[in-house]
Amino acid sequence: MTIDNQIEPPQSFMAMYITQGQSRPTAPQEMVLGRYEQCEDMACVLTEHAQTLAFKENFSAPEILSRCRKDLLDHESDFNDKEAEWIICRLAELLGWEPPTFK
Repeated sequence: MTIDNQIEPPQSFMAMYITQGQSRPTAPQEMVLGRYEQCEDMACVLTEHAQTLAFKENFSAPEILSRCRKDLLDHESDFNDKEAEWIICRLAELLGWEPPTFK
């Protein structure tokens, strides 16, 4: 089955699905593309929320990113830890903020 999808996930996202030393994802292409679209959409949705926290609540960028990550992991979201980290890094990129480092 071929996929007629023009979307190509960035390497930073694909790294979650490629085992070191391998070149092919460990999951089906349809699943990887679907997960990428969900994660990208969430990062875009969070931009307005993050900007509101920055301007109205006067929170710092690191605090906002930390809160958003916590919310992604605490609520009944569909995102695992690695996806949440990717979303937060993408959110920082969209906002022009320094991306956080994760332990």
